[in-house]
Amino acid sequence: MKAAHEGPPAHAKTGCITERILVVCVTQRHLVRLGDCSRLATFFRPANRGAVVREFPFELALCAHLEAHEEAVVARQIGGGVRAPSNRVIDVLCVEPGSEMEARTALTPETVPDRAIESDVGVGRARDPAEAIEGPPERAQRVAERAVEVGFFERAVGGGVRQVARYPEDWFGKLVAVENKPDLATPGDLRTQLRKDVSLALADEVVLATESYVTGAHLNRIPEAVGIWRFDPETGEREVVREAEPLGSDEAGVELLERHPLRTDVAVVSAEEKAHQRRRMAERAYGKGWRVGEFPACDEIESATLEESEGLPYCHWKERIVNPANCGPDCPGHDPADPPEVDVAEVRDGRTPWVAEPEGKARRQSGLDRFG
Repeated sequence: MKAAHEGPPAHAKTGCITERILVVCVTQRHLVRLGDCSRLATFFRPANRGAVVREFPFELALCAHLEAHEEAVVARQIGGGVRAPSNRVIDVLCVEPGSEMEARTALTPETVPDRAIESDVGVGRARDPAEAIEGPPERAQRVAERAVEVGFFERAVGGGVRQVARYPEDWFGKLVAVENKPDLATPGDLRTQLRKDVSLALADEVVLATESYVTGAHLNRIPEAVGIWRFDPETGEREVVREAEPLGSDEAGVELLERHPLRTDVAVVSAEEKAHQRRRMAERAYGKGWRVGEFPACDEIESATLEESEGLPYCHWKERIVNPANCGPDCPGHDPADPPEVDVAEVRDGRTPWVAEPEGKARRQSGLDRFG
């Protein structure tokens, strides 16, 4: 991916790229400008509670950083398998714009259903979903309903559906997959995960992001094609330890399915299958983004801002960014209250090529009750 600045800042070390982040936590109780106060570390790791940044706040910090510095759609937790879709989930996916990006932003801010894109429904004559969409009639109708809801299909007078506009196949360019591992002392199955990404090569580049100091031993264990960023979520410095090598994303790949003591099950994935999955990944990333969908219903939670990117869940009781999935009545600090009001679309709009409300369209269209 391109550097965040035209040239290295004054504080950059020779041979690396570093960037500064200004972190602000905006709450009803106080304003924390983390570059200027002693609570710098508490945004990510409370004092006296261990030195390792958890993967979830590290991931959100990196997403906010990339959103601020890269001309790309940034998303989290995107499926990266083909024959075994649940076999691989990409931590962060950066989708760089293609030649038809403007046409995609004019279409809908939501993810367009894959079956709707692949269907025989076009922009001309209206079609019966049961005949034009692959699968049982009930599923075809559900796909059509969702496509109408997000604004890709419209219901025609007299029955049936048609596309509101041609789907722009060339709306995205390079895909960069990022694997987050803040602490390389506990790598888990990191090597296997990276081998999967390189072998299948759905993304054009694969990068490992870590907070750890990267040693020669680490470099020897990480596939050579994988780029490495050393990222500090507290200071905002990102050092490019090793550039990523371009992968053969337009060629056939090998998907690692399952490892056994004496063998590894694999599948050869054609270039056509990969192209299909790349579009699904890009489409999912476009509609999803990286912010959490719902904030915990707790009075300790506020919406924090990281480098002008709003919508990070900050917990006063834990003194750090938290994963809402782990919040609830079982938490000792839980204080029931209405969740903070955060309009995810509003805070996301304008931060990347994604557009919240295409000109002349509402965010949602009504669904379908039936088809004639």
